[in-house]
Amino acid sequence: MTNAKDIHIIGAGLAGSEAAWQAAEAGARVVLHEMRPMRKTEAHQTDALAELVCSNSFRSDDAQTNAVGLLHEEMRRSGSIIMRAADAHQVPAGGALAVDRDGFSAAVTEAVLGHANIELRREAVDALPPDDWANVIIATGPLTAAPLAEAIHVLTGKDALAFFDAIAPIVYKSSIDFDVAWFQSRYDKKGPGGDGADYINCPLDKDQYNAFIDALLAGEKTEFKDWEKSTPYFEGCLPVEVMAERGRDTLRFGPMKPVGLTDPRTGARPHAVVQLRQDNALGTLYNMVGFQTKLKYGAQSSVFRMIPGLEKAEFARLGGIHRNTFINAPLLLDETLRLKARPALRFAGQITGVEGYLESAAIGLLAGLFAAADAGATAFSGPPPATTALGALLGHITGGHVSASANGASGDAPAPSRQAFQPMNVNFGLFPEVHVPSQDGNGRRLKGKEKGIARKRAMTQRALADIDQWVNR
Repeated sequence: MTNAKDIHIIGAGLAGSEAAWQAAEAGARVVLHEMRPMRKTEAHQTDALAELVCSNSFRSDDAQTNAVGLLHEEMRRSGSIIMRAADAHQVPAGGALAVDRDGFSAAVTEAVLGHANIELRREAVDALPPDDWANVIIATGPLTAAPLAEAIHVLTGKDALAFFDAIAPIVYKSSIDFDVAWFQSRYDKKGPGGDGADYINCPLDKDQYNAFIDALLAGEKTEFKDWEKSTPYFEGCLPVEVMAERGRDTLRFGPMKPVGLTDPRTGARPHAVVQLRQDNALGTLYNMVGFQTKLKYGAQSSVFRMIPGLEKAEFARLGGIHRNTFINAPLLLDETLRLKARPALRFAGQITGVEGYLESAAIGLLAGLFAAADAGATAFSGPPPATTALGALLGHITGGHVSASANGASGDAPAPSRQAFQPMNVNFGLFPEVHVPSQDGNGRRLKGKEKGIARKRAMTQRALADIDQWVNR
């Protein structure tokens, strides 16, 4: 039976699970609705909560000079269940926080289902929630079921924007030829749980690289339906063949860049390198870094086996592609993620226009706290400061994004533009500027890269001080 004070959360991915946890921890009663396994999606393979499709879902863990690492730390300090599970199930990945996907999802599932204030209902919600659901979070992710997506469209009167997201192949380590491949992180950098040799590297000389590019461009690719053909890709997750189409050397300056790596057989830097990153705790599976693809399965098997060291590769999973949908959040949502047209509804996760598992969970964290405050479970302290990673990300999707063309000569504040709004990862460009000293502690003038690092450090120090105050409130 539904209680009028219940918080209903639709979708138990990273955003929905985090939202449920935050609201429940604040003392609110949560009903979490998840359609899997009753209804499958194009990307999910299990019925676990917070399922991942890529091991390196959380990227850099550097909280001093990287906006992603800063968001990690802010979420940890905010009691994030997603970060707690990620830290408990990390695998070596240089300076990144990668996780064992199965262990991670199992830990989130156990924690959420074990919480006394959370009830899980395995059911699909195919329409807008009934009026007696007075406090709802829609966290259905980028693969929102068509009936619910259409209902949202009818309610808002605004077109949803969409893009394609692609996933990379996973290779069995035992099938990699280590007479050719070797372990090394770029510049031998050590990260959480790593030793400076966390990636498998497969080198290509110039001729091998050019032959690979030719085959990649010629490989048979997934055909889109007519209504999908104008859908843009997210620039941070381009299929490898789309990158190759932009220029013969594009991949050499992207995921196949050889900088910071030395082939132990030659003592020299290769012309290009394919890196593979550990994908599970046992170390038996490795993900091809940056090789998300829309090649058909047969083409993937033949083209990727042209890479030296992968001639006999066995694939635990081939790459794929699916359509992601997100709303025009700057026009539709208020500062606490409520739908302006119907404030009983909140949105969280990728459907709001953030990109990435981490960012989705971060918005879920905020939505859960905001919903708990509306339920009277906790005092509302307002959104996090714009100087924090949480606040900067929230500010971008709820009004911070503007179109350059919307800036008129009158000096009026520009209005958000539906055409320009695109998914966004957290980055320092979303933060207010900060004062950066021109000299170091010894009075030496900072130049170039040093000044950039000092700026990032100043931003992260300010952010962590401000997030602590917000959390304590």
